[in-house]
Amino acid sequence: MKARVTVTLKNGVLDPQGKAIEGALKSLDIAGVNSVRQGKVFDIEIDAADADAARATLEQACERLLANTVIENYRIELV
Repeated sequence: MKARVTVTLKNGVLDPQGKAIEGALKSLDIAGVNSVRQGKVFDIEIDAADADAARATLEQACERLLANTVIENYRIELV
């Protein structure tokens, strides 16, 4: 089974890398960009009996390693 885990900073958490990207886009004269927030994407192949088991395993992986849940949110998509 394939899954995609997307990890993003929570609202209110400063994002200096996103600000740097925003500034770079403006310096390249790319118009209309008002805000940039950066994150991480993990494409994972997992052996699981069913979607619920896969989701439970991926939630454990996010909570223990993939995301810092103090400052980050995560979203799991089974594809």
